[in-house]
Amino acid sequence: MDYFVSYSEKQCFSELFDSSDGEEMEEERMERYAADLEMNPFDGLPFSSRYYKLLKEREELPVWQVKYAFMESLHHHQIVIVSGDAKTGKSSQVPQWCAEYSLSTHFQHGTIVCTQTHKHTAVWLALQVADEMDVNIGHEVGYVVPCESCCNSETILRYSTDDMLQREMMSNPFLSNYGIIILDDVHERTLPTDVLLGLLKDVVILRPELKLIVITSTQMCTKLQTYYGSTSLIRVKSRYQVEVVYTCCIQKDNFSSALRLLFEIHNSKERGDIVIFLACEQEIGKAYKIIQQEGPNLNPELGELVPVLLYPSERERILKPNEEGPCKNYRRRVLLTTSFGGSLVWIKTVAFVIDVGIEKRKVYSPRIRTDAVVIQPISKSQAEMRRQILGMSSAPESLMQALEDLDYLAALDNDGNLSEFGIIMSEFPVDPQLSKAILASCEFDCVEEMLTIAAMVTAPSCFLNPPQGTEEIAVACWQKFLHPAGDHFTLINVYRAYKEARTSSTGLYRSTEKWCQEYFLNCSALRMAEAIRAELDDIMKRIELPISAPAFGLKENVLRIKKALLSGYFMQIARDVDGAGNYLMLSHRQVAQLHPLSIYYNTARIPEWVVFHEFSIAENNSLKIISAISPDLFVELAPQYYFSNLPASESKAILQEEINHLSPISTTGKEEKTNSKDKEYKKYPETPAEQRCIIQ
Repeated sequence: MDYFVSYSEKQCFSELFDSSDGEEMEEERMERYAADLEMNPFDGLPFSSRYYKLLKEREELPVWQVKYAFMESLHHHQIVIVSGDAKTGKSSQVPQWCAEYSLSTHFQHGTIVCTQTHKHTAVWLALQVADEMDVNIGHEVGYVVPCESCCNSETILRYSTDDMLQREMMSNPFLSNYGIIILDDVHERTLPTDVLLGLLKDVVILRPELKLIVITSTQMCTKLQTYYGSTSLIRVKSRYQVEVVYTCCIQKDNFSSALRLLFEIHNSKERGDIVIFLACEQEIGKAYKIIQQEGPNLNPELGELVPVLLYPSERERILKPNEEGPCKNYRRRVLLTTSFGGSLVWIKTVAFVIDVGIEKRKVYSPRIRTDAVVIQPISKSQAEMRRQILGMSSAPESLMQALEDLDYLAALDNDGNLSEFGIIMSEFPVDPQLSKAILASCEFDCVEEMLTIAAMVTAPSCFLNPPQGTEEIAVACWQKFLHPAGDHFTLINVYRAYKEARTSSTGLYRSTEKWCQEYFLNCSALRMAEAIRAELDDIMKRIELPISAPAFGLKENVLRIKKALLSGYFMQIARDVDGAGNYLMLSHRQVAQLHPLSIYYNTARIPEWVVFHEFSIAENNSLKIISAISPDLFVELAPQYYFSNLPASESKAILQEEINHLSPISTTGKEEKTNSKDKEYKKYPETPAEQRCIIQ
């Protein structure tokens, strides 16, 4: 089998050419032999000097010790399980070895895809591997993440999020264009990864030529071997032993305890950078400010304490060479990150890791039928790998609830498969509810506005946490974007203002950054929203969906946008039950309050009925991104069989009164849908568009 010639082998060849032992070699043959060794077989270009430098570093990784065993297992087995400790190089090296193996077979069975649970990790690894393979990103090595693709027809190795590969299986169930599929970090137990583990078990049976690589922690390898049967197991061990110290009692304030420990370590004079895993990005910013404030009060003989923000979306910070460079005075870096930044910490100078033991994450709660942001503790094994396992609800319950929600959205047919409408919904790399709202906007002539809303709610929050003492100034700046109809419309105003700043005569890159700073807006989030919107617009054009002309600002347009939102988010409705801002969710008796960033927060006019985009348990049970609606609008657009399954409540009684006041024709139509929900998916040519419950 033709594998890559290793660096040591190339060095031996070089020494052979340079030796003068009396044996003469033809000059032409020697040049051709040397040229063959120096050419990159993936792009046909000569290797750069950086390739050999990085190759030396790769050979020092713990995973490199098992390369030969892995290549043998890959040759003789269809399924290979790779388990081991964190930071051993599995995620970057195993895909490259698979590329070498596929190259030896001339990619006759397809290319390679490696899944990641987080999109930032997928992008970062693709950039790193392209650098190590000495090829261009987007050509031989690329990535595919939601709303962003950096691949072309020449791509032989792509990093993809697990949900994007799952989405790809909808149109290509056997993944016939891939010869090797790598599932990485399966111990994180995300729903898409679990689904892929199950689906690929059948695919490898139907495709004997397909190779499946599963990368996981040591705790899961036994279960995976039992699940898949005949497999090969490769274990990777770290060269370094880590001392783990636990607190002797339960900490009431994990954040403050972590910072106290930070300063204790710094005062101990033991050298080395420090990583602090915090619960959320808000705590990262808070810790950054505290460390900066305490810096002048520390003993200067201990060196400078430098906090480094390590948001997952700012992965490029740790790649800058000047942060690794030498300096005259000792500088100890404190890397502040979250669970999602765990796989981004690759700096060799880290000597201490502080883990608060909790995390804030978004999970789907089948009990309340919506995503919820919660704070939850992590297990001991999670702390060792700094990984996450979905533990808020069992997978079968979530799957059954997800299927029911898809049924409500008219995305399934009578057999439980994707309907024609569901297939169109799956073209959009967003949540099903948002996808339904986008398609509904085609009927209600508000596509331009809905695409903007979809991009803004998919990207990170555009509002920055203002520095201490500037909160009132920030609120005053944001007041300029407020729209009386709700937060969704406010986001449209923000995006339009950003685009105007970008296209104005002074709208250069730096000017746009300055404009965002003046209005306390996140410029990188707005740039991401711009890219997401462009991607959604391209999808609309590719599948030839109608795009209406922009009409934002007109009264009719506001109503149309609300109808489109309700078409997708009718399951996320809440009602103010006491006039004081205590909202009760319609789908469950869960009380929530308005988020402080809502336009209705601290205002005299609080809407009784609202549609919300997100529910956060961690932030005082708050509803985020809400807009006012009316009961009659909900009754008009929500499927009747969804309404009939709602638990009894005062809110449901109010809505029932609205139904009773409807016209006889409309009421008859509703009753027919109650008797047979299957009719929800059939076309009603005799029914006016405004009386339909779904978008046909």
